[in-house]
Amino acid sequence: MHKGLAFCLLLSLSLCNLIPPSMARNGVVTMELWCVAKNNAEDAQLQSALDWACGAGGADCSPILQGGPCYDPTDIQNTASYAFNDYFLKHGMTDESCNFDNTAALTSLNPSYNKCKFPSSLSSSNASLSSPSTAYGMGSSEDLNGSNQISQLCIWHLMTSLLLIAFSWVMG
Repeated sequence: MHKGLAFCLLLSLSLCNLIPPSMARNGVVTMELWCVAKNNAEDAQLQSALDWACGAGGADCSPILQGGPCYDPTDIQNTASYAFNDYFLKHGMTDESCNFDNTAALTSLNPSYNKCKFPSSLSSSNASLSSPSTAYGMGSSEDLNGSNQISQLCIWHLMTSLLLIAFSWVMG
């Protein structure tokens, strides 16, 4: 029984360390995001959205032009993704700024490849928001009123462990 209790407590405390420090800012759990082209989007739709993003949309498309680190005329997905992501970072990092006629979506998987590095919602210095982080799970960071989601997560794990211990004690 005592070994089970010690194991559950150690497991609970170790789960608290699973959140990397880079994922917490001012007590808010943040997620690194990129806006990328959907893999099921038609090439013609992507090209049209890419043309708009690099033109009227004002995205910085110099890295995807010939000689740039992201230039690849054979891959419309990567090319459009870079432009979509730049637009997304400059225009509020919202769902609406990552739509492009439903040819784009947000991802937490880094789309960078070779020498082509995509800035993220956490690394953006040219975004129009005052804070480049994006909070998820409980609404905007203003609504959190200073709550610390990391400690809440640790408490949840601790309570779950205690319930497991109580259950095993009753059953055992």
